[in-house]
Amino acid sequence: MISLVLSSCNLLLLCSDRDRRLLLPLGGREFVTVVCQLASIVYLFSLCGTGIPSANTETPASRDQGGSPNQTRAAADAPEALHDGVEDGDEEIVAAVVSGALPSHHLESRLGYCHRAARLRREALRRMTGRGVEGLPLDGMDYQAILGQCCEMPIGYVQVPVGVAGPLLLDGVQYHVPMATTEGCLVASVNRGCRAIAASGGAVSSLYRDAMSRAPVVKLPSIKRAAELKESSRFGKLQGIQCALAGRNLYMRFTSSTGDAMGMNMVSKGVENALGYLQTDFPDMDIISLSGNYCSDKKPAAVNWIEGRGKSVVCKAIIKGGVVQSVLKTTVQKLVELNIVKNLAGSAVAGALGGSNAHASNIVTALFIATGQDPAQNVESSQCLTMMEAVNDGGDLHISVTMPSIEVGTIGGGTCLASQAACLNLLGIKGPNRDSTGENAKLLATIVAGSVLAGELSLMAALASGQLVKSHMKYNRSSKDVAGAAS
Repeated sequence: MISLVLSSCNLLLLCSDRDRRLLLPLGGREFVTVVCQLASIVYLFSLCGTGIPSANTETPASRDQGGSPNQTRAAADAPEALHDGVEDGDEEIVAAVVSGALPSHHLESRLGYCHRAARLRREALRRMTGRGVEGLPLDGMDYQAILGQCCEMPIGYVQVPVGVAGPLLLDGVQYHVPMATTEGCLVASVNRGCRAIAASGGAVSSLYRDAMSRAPVVKLPSIKRAAELKESSRFGKLQGIQCALAGRNLYMRFTSSTGDAMGMNMVSKGVENALGYLQTDFPDMDIISLSGNYCSDKKPAAVNWIEGRGKSVVCKAIIKGGVVQSVLKTTVQKLVELNIVKNLAGSAVAGALGGSNAHASNIVTALFIATGQDPAQNVESSQCLTMMEAVNDGGDLHISVTMPSIEVGTIGGGTCLASQAACLNLLGIKGPNRDSTGENAKLLATIVAGSVLAGELSLMAALASGQLVKSHMKYNRSSKDVAGAAS
């Protein structure tokens, strides 16, 4: 500061001396004066905390987010992250969220620390609602891993117990199947089915189709023009496209294999490019929606039941008559009759769509949650036809499940989370298959079908032998629940 004052006075004297001419290069006195003046100004600015930001300055948010494209865009839309060492206190931030001055979804990019963002969001939520979430765990989750990929505005995570059934002997390989569920008896039931399958030599699977779908809907000026697009020779050369007309609306169901990913985003991106290509020949085509529900995603639909979506798998086993009696506690004849009356006729009476099974969705959902799949896609992934018949002169049981729409992947989505990745690793299919692209996802689909086979076998046996209620009373601990509720 003293240097600034002295150099400023010296500079004023030099400038006020009219008899002194400005000569270049500067003399010693002038040069020293100018240098001191500039140095003092720079020092003064540094004390005030200002400066010229570098174009490559890394914010705390960018370091925390890892620099992925989606996360970078999200950070760009959000307020600037606080400067290092100038971080607001928790109280001020919570108050800003409660008042609406700071949107909750900007916390991660504002703070640059995902765990702290979740903690402060919880506190803001408590103040706004008057209700706490003390039973919801906060610590133990890698919030950085879910940023921009799995969940927005996190406040914690839900604990779901994971049991293991098996080993499931499928295609000559043993698998210990992780199942995340809160339904008592489910893991025990699948485990019994696995035991019966293994005792009879194992199950065999076949994946007969692999094609994820996306079906946009476009509108043409007339039904004639829509029909022309449907029958276009250029359009017909594209493989894996099925069309349906409704008035002047055209629904185009694109299908494609997607490697080890479940593939919805991959196919959607490709469909956008295809629609742009089609508009060069049909400029009067109006794109109504990238999804026209003809895909059909997360909804029970005949098109998935008939044409398939994702992985289509059939899995079968021949259970020896002795095993049916010793392990399943019933007979081949009772199981065959029950399957006809319940799974086939009963489902027809109910008007079930792809629901000709006992409880396929139980096993599919438990496996989906454990391995990081999209649980909502259990709607179509659980479509299953269970068949049973007596073979070898009626002495043994032939059981099969046909599942045309298993939508799974071993990369992307929730598969990146530590717990779900551990379950995939247990099955030996974590991440992409480096040697043969797509094989890990295909193997997961067959494991899902094999596990469903075990679950169907065990539940049907429990129903045939009249042991269902007794088993649930034992494993659901209903007496404890009733006693707890009464107290």
